[in-house]
Amino acid sequence: MTALALDRPRAAVERAPLVEGLFLATVFTVTFAKLQWEVAGTMSFSDVVTFLFIIAFAVYRAERFDGRFPRAAAVSLAFFLAFLLVYLIGWFNLETAESLAQWTKGMIKFVLHFLFLIAGVALIARRGLRFYWLTLAAFVGGIAANGAYGLMQLAVAETTGANLDEAWLQPLTGGASKINIFGAIEGSFVYRVNALTGDPNHLGIEVAAGILLLLPIYLRLEKGHRLRVPLALLLTFLVIVDLATLSRSGLLGLGCGFLVLAIPYRRMLLKPQFLIPVGVLAAGLAVFIARRAAFFSEVLSSRLSTEGRGADTHFIVYSFIPDVLAQNPLFGLGLNTFSVYYEFQTGKTNFGPHSFYVASFVEYGLVGTLVFAAFLIYLFRRASLTRKIGRELAAAGDPLAARIRPLGWGLTAAIVSTMASNIFYLTMSFYYFYVLALLAIAAPAALAHHLETRR
Repeated sequence: MTALALDRPRAAVERAPLVEGLFLATVFTVTFAKLQWEVAGTMSFSDVVTFLFIIAFAVYRAERFDGRFPRAAAVSLAFFLAFLLVYLIGWFNLETAESLAQWTKGMIKFVLHFLFLIAGVALIARRGLRFYWLTLAAFVGGIAANGAYGLMQLAVAETTGANLDEAWLQPLTGGASKINIFGAIEGSFVYRVNALTGDPNHLGIEVAAGILLLLPIYLRLEKGHRLRVPLALLLTFLVIVDLATLSRSGLLGLGCGFLVLAIPYRRMLLKPQFLIPVGVLAAGLAVFIARRAAFFSEVLSSRLSTEGRGADTHFIVYSFIPDVLAQNPLFGLGLNTFSVYYEFQTGKTNFGPHSFYVASFVEYGLVGTLVFAAFLIYLFRRASLTRKIGRELAAAGDPLAARIRPLGWGLTAAIVSTMASNIFYLTMSFYYFYVLALLAIAAPAALAHHLETRR
């Protein structure tokens, strides 16, 4: 089989409940950005769990003198070193103490998250396909839990005007946070759900990735399968959460990812398994919107408009690219320093680039952008390899093919969705993207165990 030449499984090893538990806890909480504390900078809950996981993983391997890593983890390490080199060279372009502070914060996050990616790939490759499914479930489950909090947040705000974060989160984190208020129409606030993320657009983009990961798997479930109804309900719920964010970037990504899936699953999109949940959702939304038609018409018109200060900002930042490249074309201004440059240009502090691609050119330069492009190509190749393994399993009559090919398509669509969303937003440097990358890289490695048993 194809994957055996890339990720040959090792001998069975003893379980490591602590290592596995910390890993799954990290995956579950990567979208919980509001769970953070100001301790020697900003420290999130997922960062703490990640650090503990990396330490536990290293100790576990060291105690057994086990230095074996699958090829996928080795390639990930090579990318880590390439990014690290680019960012270290970018250090020489820093000009202010503020730039150095931002670069240091960005570097700490990068090292922590990429080491998690490498260790996670190695762990999944060792544990096999069942653990991979647990990882995928933890990731989507975390997104769903985040969305559930967001809808509770919206319900409280709409019915009482109260701030759920103030009651539940602020006593825990000590930081101020609340649901996003987009504006007011006819004396009523327009709320945008941000849940446990820092921004409704972040939540919208992350939820879109979760939807696209699950949708092809759901479409291929056999009639009467025990997960068919739960997944239909979960997907419907996630779509509602995505709509509640009012995120144009999230819906753009969801639409682009859906177009990717519409090619191989065009026939299944015309079957009751898809049409019934969509119809029920559409009918429910129509009834809900009809009760306040004028209000929602104004909201929709505002969100679809490409005029105004908010929309202009997304386009203006692209004009910075030529100026920055003229100064430091190869390695940019330095990791995580766009806010410093933006403040110098406009006087606004702590302002992000509103586009990952702008951030890439401005902060990493041409060399760093090419390295990241190569990393994205690698992710697509791994997703493609997963689909190829699925085709080979189907040719061999293995029923697992009905799960693996959809998984490969779901990974591809989720990556496309995130890339499209990041044209006008910045989430590909966030922790959830490293988990999405991990899922793409580790899938063929996890399948190597199953393929070995068929030889």
